[in-house]
Amino acid sequence: QVQLVESGGGLVQPGGSLRLSCAAASGTIFDIYDGGWYRQAPGKQRELVAVITSGGSTNYADSVKGRFIISRDNLKNTVYLQMNSLKPEDTAVYYCNAQKAPLLNYWGQGTQVTVSS
Repeated sequence: QVQLVESGGGLVQPGGSLRLSCAAASGTIFDIYDGGWYRQAPGKQRELVAVITSGGSTNYADSVKGRFIISRDNLKNTVYLQMNSLKPEDTAVYYCNAQKAPLLNYWGQGTQVTVSS
């Protein structure tokens, strides 16, 4: 079992920035996992925002390309999501994910991001 704890959410004005962090419990062999961020807006399905593989390759949803950056620090067991040029449509609960195919898949508890003036 891998415990993931997100932080960094909050209220920000349109055009602003936030950085989300997702920390795995100490002792986790974190570098074997692919890390990802997903989000779920009210009334919508959870969707992939960005993923970073154990090898460091990244992939982004089209809606956030050029604005969001995912990164990881395996020494700190942490995955980050730098969110820039935020828009009201980015408002959602953001969830951290760690997975290693085929069977290991873990989620954080979620952190609220609200973009509003």
